[in-house]
Amino acid sequence: MGMCLPCLGGAADDVVVTPDPETRRQQLAEAAEKRQKETAYRGVKNPEAVERKRKKQEEIEKQAMTPSVSGGGGLKVRLALASCFFLCIFILHFNCIFR
Repeated sequence: MGMCLPCLGGAADDVVVTPDPETRRQQLAEAAEKRQKETAYRGVKNPEAVERKRKKQEEIEKQAMTPSVSGGGGLKVRLALASCFFLCIFILHFNCIFR
């Protein structure tokens, strides 16, 4: 009968220790980041491939931004921006379809 009351014993094992506020904040931040990552690639079968394409596109844009010897960088910049725009539309389209 004494096991029913926590002050009489047995309750020390049932106590859940809450982490300090800094640790809890860090855990919440990690969980939020994980949720954002999951929703960003929702409906995409291969998120690594999408990430590789995005990085490759960024590299192409960086190369297009650097002035070339012939001075014809204007067209390259416009093409890079247009392809970036279509890649963003592609990703958004698939995110909307699979929701």
